[in-house]
Amino acid sequence: MSFPVALLRGVLGMVVFIGIAVLFSTNRKAINWRLVASGIGLQLVFAVLVLKTGPGETFFDTLATFFDTLLSFTYEGSEFIFGDLGNPDEGNNFAFQVLPTIVFFASLMGVLYHLRIVQPLVNGMGWVMQKTLRISGAESLAASANVFIGQTEAPLAVKPYVKDMTRSEIMTLMTGGMATIAGGVLAAYIGFLGGDSPESRQLFAKHLLSASVMSAP
Repeated sequence: MSFPVALLRGVLGMVVFIGIAVLFSTNRKAINWRLVASGIGLQLVFAVLVLKTGPGETFFDTLATFFDTLLSFTYEGSEFIFGDLGNPDEGNNFAFQVLPTIVFFASLMGVLYHLRIVQPLVNGMGWVMQKTLRISGAESLAASANVFIGQTEAPLAVKPYVKDMTRSEIMTLMTGGMATIAGGVLAAYIGFLGGDSPESRQLFAKHLLSASVMSAP
């Protein structure tokens, strides 16, 4: 597919989704179009930083390699416990390969969150969105947390504020969860799509990670 066609498809997709949101809005007069434009602009900035700059590409290549290394650990553990059923070379097996991957990565993210290693990343990303989009701190924090800990755990990061959120803020919270990929599920996708090829796993890891980060705004 040529670049102009791919670009047109992306623009058309954004227009269609914005149109659907406007169509089902309960108060179209209250739509803040400046916020919509800022969100799309921030997404494009993230895309350029991730895909078109040397440091961004290097960072995500390193992160993809790190994810692939962790994924190989889960395969070794699954094969140790389940034998050939956990060996990806013997074919894909959801129960004995994908589910252990989700459990391992979800547990790992839980430990990292408990040790307060994830929080600086979440807070930094949330601060950028809060300052550029001028949204509430709870919204920006939950949206950035979705990238790392998933849709179920992210609202817990802003639990004290959920009861006071408006309908639009709750909608933002839910949409952010749907737009991003939790760490455990991300690892499962990488393993499922990449198969037993380290190069393929790293390629899918890079694209899935960058897509998840770009979807946060």
